[in-house]
Amino acid sequence: MPEIRFAQTIVKQPRHPTPATPIGRGVRGRAALRPAEGPVKRAHPDPPKLGKGGERGGGGPADGGGTFKPGLRPEANASLPSAIMSAAVFFGCTFIAFGPAFGLLLFTVAGDPLRVIILVAGSFFWLVSLLLSSLLWFVAVQLSNKANAGVQHGLLMMGAGASVLLQEAFRFAYYKLLKKADQGLAAMSEDGRSPISIGQMAYVSGLAFGIASGAFSVINVLSDSLGPGMVGIHGDSPYFFLTSAFLTMAVVLLHTSWGVVFFDACEKRRWLALTVVVVTHMLTSGLTFLNPRYELSLPLIYGLTIATGGWAFSTAGGSVQNIWRCVTFSR
Repeated sequence: MPEIRFAQTIVKQPRHPTPATPIGRGVRGRAALRPAEGPVKRAHPDPPKLGKGGERGGGGPADGGGTFKPGLRPEANASLPSAIMSAAVFFGCTFIAFGPAFGLLLFTVAGDPLRVIILVAGSFFWLVSLLLSSLLWFVAVQLSNKANAGVQHGLLMMGAGASVLLQEAFRFAYYKLLKKADQGLAAMSEDGRSPISIGQMAYVSGLAFGIASGAFSVINVLSDSLGPGMVGIHGDSPYFFLTSAFLTMAVVLLHTSWGVVFFDACEKRRWLALTVVVVTHMLTSGLTFLNPRYELSLPLIYGLTIATGGWAFSTAGGSVQNIWRCVTFSR
């Protein structure tokens, strides 16, 4: 049904007698609803409702009723459901992606100033690794044939691999820095002990890497979720925003687990465990190239997340007995 736009005009007495144009009761003066173009259309039989200050609300002549906010144009009223849906998608995906990270940050990091400092410094280290990998990829793209899609895809995969190696290299550099800081803190304390253990440093640094990685990977997606536009019109997956949020949550948890295992491997010189961390990070990054086949990439990445989380839990000294004691509140 074509849309009919209505304009409010002043009816003047014609020179030649013509059929009277019906005017809605309750409208001040001699104002009537006329179409902006075309022949005269009869206004809605019900009188328009007056809001505060004489503003019209209620149903319009084109749809025979409905819920409109007084004082707003029809196109503004029509955009309200779209804005509400966009906001729901934005906040829903944000809470999915960063809900666990926010909980860990709130209950295990925010109360200790030293842990907060380690978190901020760890995020900085990850940002430097991102800067270097982005610069490397940018130079490679500029020197290559931009018209060749196969070459560009290969450069993207090489850039992802280089980014993983740089992240793990900066994780090792951060371990060395925290090791020096731990020795300094132990020397400054009265009892000769550091106020924070290497295991706690590993956990906080891994959480810092995860939060920074998740924020930079999903921030543009969340921005696009606010509209305008709709996903899936051209045959793409309508679950793009939702799967991106779940992938971000998995990456945050993976970085936290990798940090715990990585620091423990460096501390005990377990080079095989160190290699496994780098390989699983490479594998996780490679699985994202399966997208938009989310039915393959998402279960595999979450399988790695669960396995790595269990590995990190046992590395930190956790056991089934500890979980049972935590659940039953027993000592």
